[in-house]
Amino acid sequence: MTLVDSIVAAAGRIGPSIRETPLLLSPGISEVVGTRVFLKCENLQVTGSFKARGAVNKILGLTPAERSRGVVTASSGNHGVATAYAGQRAQLVPTVYLPENAAPMKVAKIKKLGATVVFFGKDSGLSEIEARRVADRTGQVYVSPYNDLDIVAGQGTIGLELAAQCPTLGAAIIAVGGGGLIGGIATYLDHAIPAALVIGSSPKNSSVMVESVRQGKIVDPPSLPTLSDGTAGGVEPGTLTLELCQRLVDDYDLPTEEEIAEAMRLVFESERLLVEGSAGVAVATAIRLKDRLRGLDVVIVLCGGNVSADTWCQVVRSGR
Repeated sequence: MTLVDSIVAAAGRIGPSIRETPLLLSPGISEVVGTRVFLKCENLQVTGSFKARGAVNKILGLTPAERSRGVVTASSGNHGVATAYAGQRAQLVPTVYLPENAAPMKVAKIKKLGATVVFFGKDSGLSEIEARRVADRTGQVYVSPYNDLDIVAGQGTIGLELAAQCPTLGAAIIAVGGGGLIGGIATYLDHAIPAALVIGSSPKNSSVMVESVRQGKIVDPPSLPTLSDGTAGGVEPGTLTLELCQRLVDDYDLPTEEEIAEAMRLVFESERLLVEGSAGVAVATAIRLKDRLRGLDVVIVLCGGNVSADTWCQVVRSGR
């Protein structure tokens, strides 16, 4: 079975548990970018981010024997929320490893959905290493945030929806953390709309996958704090998403924190949508690359809306 086949199968499996999110033409952002811009609203997904797709696909695909062993995962936040939600759907209680600086709002969501939370390390990459070590020791099933074809296939269902919602799609701009989201979407778009550009966007302050693509191997450059916490942190050595990002992504862009904040404000002012930094980073890239995008129908994936009140206040204050 090819990855495209797996994406199609994932769409059937996860359909009752997730939303087919709307694709909205944004007149305000179109005016700023200088071409037609559509927003794929994964910020309106059931858990507030696209991560529900991959986690539900993975967990609902487990055999009864695998479910009985238990599930453990690691996350910077959104994947943990998604795994907790998927566990609830499958009537199991996952253990979620989080970095010590995980966003409190996301931690609260995970706990509310019934998962067990363990804090480890100051970076999601360290949390991943510890969670996988625990899974190896205990025999639990490890649910990677991105380094798993079932996860990638679940995220790729966004590409399937986009091909139907916007057959004139000329460019897709997608945030990049571990590469599962862009790898899945790019895989399906390469099949359905091969002429479409796929552009990855990471914050300049934390661009591990982008630097890894440039060097041809997973590297661990220092990361600074970023509004785009959903894409921040290290990437697991040997991840299968590196090859997808190398082969299927046409270009990468690295917005600054000021540009990300400005983009988040623009989405709110234009559409009255609250989005987190990992969605703002993709909007910032569209603005930065507007000359290259002119004349194309552009889709920006608003990958999440789990922004805390404190962070949003910081974003608003920075624009005054």
